[in-house]
Amino acid sequence: MKQSSPRVALVHDFLLDLRGGERVFLALCEQFPDADIFTAVYDPVGTEGRFEQRNVHTSFLQRLHPNATSFRRLLPLYPYAMEALDLAGYDLVLSSSSAWAHGVLPSEDAVHVCYCHNPFRYAWNAREATLRAHGPVVRAALGAVLQRWRQWDWIAAQRVDRYVANSETTRRRIARYFTREADVVYPPVEIERFAPGTVGDHYAVLSELMPHKRIDLAVRAFNQLGRPLVVIGDGPDARRLQRMAESNVRFTGRVSDAEVARLLATSRALVVTATEEFGIAAVEAQAAGRPVVALDEGGVTESVREGETGVFYEDATPEALAAAVAAFDPLSVDPAACVANAQRFSRTAFAQEIQANVDAALAAGPSPRGDRNRPARGLALAGRRAA
Repeated sequence: MKQSSPRVALVHDFLLDLRGGERVFLALCEQFPDADIFTAVYDPVGTEGRFEQRNVHTSFLQRLHPNATSFRRLLPLYPYAMEALDLAGYDLVLSSSSAWAHGVLPSEDAVHVCYCHNPFRYAWNAREATLRAHGPVVRAALGAVLQRWRQWDWIAAQRVDRYVANSETTRRRIARYFTREADVVYPPVEIERFAPGTVGDHYAVLSELMPHKRIDLAVRAFNQLGRPLVVIGDGPDARRLQRMAESNVRFTGRVSDAEVARLLATSRALVVTATEEFGIAAVEAQAAGRPVVALDEGGVTESVREGETGVFYEDATPEALAAAVAAFDPLSVDPAACVANAQRFSRTAFAQEIQANVDAALAAGPSPRGDRNRPARGLALAGRRAA
């Protein structure tokens, strides 16, 4: 490399609110305190001022002032926006990507390490479900956009020097969709925010309320059971879920970190209905001493120890979830075992493993790939080079 202390750029898809991906990015920012930040769009209010002390660079889309509700309308423009970010002069680019951040164009002699939360779900593993949710006209148009996105995405993935995946589930998807290998480094969890408390009667869901999270399974299951359920979080699916819920299901909306910790610590168990790439909430619940009732898919199978810190159910149906909740005694689980398991996912462990991957990438240098930094010009030219 050009210097003993490389100049670092940190890249994230968008910084509009604080979800799991943004919390991981905060840990990267803490690890690289002198790095500049790049993102497509940024909302200091939605991110609670957590990035206000950093040098944040945004794309031309920032002029439209999108927020956490409206930013999806700009979907076709994000690949081009990421390619247009000016990363000249940086020796190391570390991207945090669940959609388009891995598509940035570093300098020719820079090293690009991507921490991948998941390949863009709507173009890959959730493509068919996304299209089925729309009528014929929208489905045809959206299908064309997503197909072009796949082509751009594959091209972008070949330009990355080293991939790091947040779970085995994501590692397999990177291999399948991008034909790239990746090391697994589990996300950092702020386990110090949580501690066991006095257990109450309610079960908890902690999630963004999006259709792919399948929170409706939990609502329908607890409608059947009649047991108290507290749904923590907000999102586009909130109204639909509230309409189907019985009086035993309560929605809190978005709450403070302290309130999340309290609701988890006093819950009987956390309920997980989605196929999570990792699932930080499951680790947070265990850090609070509470077990997890989860669908037997995705990253949660790596963070929950069945029979010791939780239980799995096989089918993504309300009936299967209701049966699992009815058969499982959460009070039989040792809170200390849950806390001990959560310690595996500390911020310290994450920082050490990320640094090891960065050091290995810097030692290897930029990958000798042809056209590694050639732009695909967003979606306009992506169709010329298909994976």
